[in-house]
Amino acid sequence: MDIVGTILKELLDALGVSYSGIEKSEIAGQAIYSIRAEDGRALIGAHGDTVHALDTLVKKIYEKRNPNPPQAPEERAPMFLVDVNDYRGKQIKDLQAKAIMMAERARSFQYDVELSPMSSYERLIIHTTLQDAPNVKTESQGEGRNRRVVIKYSAE
Repeated sequence: MDIVGTILKELLDALGVSYSGIEKSEIAGQAIYSIRAEDGRALIGAHGDTVHALDTLVKKIYEKRNPNPPQAPEERAPMFLVDVNDYRGKQIKDLQAKAIMMAERARSFQYDVELSPMSSYERLIIHTTLQDAPNVKTESQGEGRNRRVVIKYSAE
């Protein structure tokens, strides 16, 4: 097991959480560490708050334990995600499906489609999903909590 898996195992054992395993997979070029638990509700929390906190905690521990951090600022953030019973994986797939559907709408009707406000991570998923899509470009607009993605029709 690699360092992230080890951190997760140590943390879950210290918390006394019951789980059946930790699986590593990949979605959109990002490593996903999925915790399998019979009752994942305690680890997911209301609106995913607990799993997001667990993800942040594991990333902070990883940063402290990593003896050779990358020097470039864009490489410093650890590129992995902690998930419980595929909760976040399903959210990512739903966002990708929504992005593709809205891009198709922008192409079909040849107008810009403005999505609802979302987090920076959700916006990143939309931008990444549509980066090679024909006849559309994505752009983030707005400030703070009102920042959103606009999918723009482009005839090029």
